[in-house]
Amino acid sequence: MSEFDAYIRQGEPGRKERAAAWQTAIGLQDVDGLKPSAYLIDAAKKHIEGDITIDDVKQMLDSYYKSRTARSEMENERTEEADKVSARIEELLTEKSFSFTPEYLARIHRHLFQGIFKFAGRYRDYDITKREWVLGGDTVLYASSSMVSETLNYNFSQEKMVNYAVLDSDEAIEQMAKFISGIWQIHPFGEGNTRTTAVFTMKYLQSFGFEVKNDMFKSHSWYFRNALVRANYNNYPKGIQATDEYLVLFFRNLILGEKNTLKNRDLLTGALQSAIVPAPKCQNDTLGCSLEELAVVKILKENGKVRQEDIAKQIGKSLRTVKRIMAGLTEKKVIARKNGKRNGVWVVIGQFGS
Repeated sequence: MSEFDAYIRQGEPGRKERAAAWQTAIGLQDVDGLKPSAYLIDAAKKHIEGDITIDDVKQMLDSYYKSRTARSEMENERTEEADKVSARIEELLTEKSFSFTPEYLARIHRHLFQGIFKFAGRYRDYDITKREWVLGGDTVLYASSSMVSETLNYNFSQEKMVNYAVLDSDEAIEQMAKFISGIWQIHPFGEGNTRTTAVFTMKYLQSFGFEVKNDMFKSHSWYFRNALVRANYNNYPKGIQATDEYLVLFFRNLILGEKNTLKNRDLLTGALQSAIVPAPKCQNDTLGCSLEELAVVKILKENGKVRQEDIAKQIGKSLRTVKRIMAGLTEKKVIARKNGKRNGVWVVIGQFGS
């Protein structure tokens, strides 16, 4: 995907956003071992350059696969799924809407897999098991089909009561990992749960004001899935307990920009593993930073001249909220104003400024 990287490096806002979304959309197909066709890559480039719309891309794919009679020319029988789902993920990631409800989760699944799975957008009505490489062929115990709706509603209701504004970044990430792994363990749909969960996660983070950099999902989608597996697997006779620690490392890299090593072999059950030393909690200048504050910090780090009005637009918050957040960050000595009000710039100092 080096051709997409080039678009991102050019820095033109529209192209950059579309290219990043395409990278993530295509990268997420790795969770099911799927690869896109060369036809999709070419169509994606035209879309990134603004020559065609995402609707044009989807129509082109529909026509392309309707006219295909030589199946042997396809890289594998699921290339059509990889192409169409990639285009639909790109569309959702750049869509400026989100609803924190189980219905929105189902909407994501329906949007991604309409015409691919007969049950797109519908909860499964049968129990499932899946042999996992990371578990040596064993399976996670998924929610009973009779309890999918009830369990999903409960998880959402519990998460809705969490006040992220009073959580520091470490607490917020641990809570986020717990909630997302819980959704995945329910496995509401027959197939496509990990891709649906990943898209929902990115949309959820955007609701906190994050201009989410999706490189993690592009490069580590398989690790993300294996981390979800390990967060929901217990085998007490073998001394194995469910743990969110791998998922937390993923989220720390995603949200805080840390560089924790993410290797799939480290997640293998029974493998001889070195102890993972957790990243230190925010100290001194970043003590108590919430997710909203971190979103503002990221923007200021990229552009110290940005206006508060523009920050408000980027993170989807009111100007009053942005002023409150920045006043708090200034008081904590995370940011500082240099060279005065009129011609000055915002500088990120301390740990985040390095």
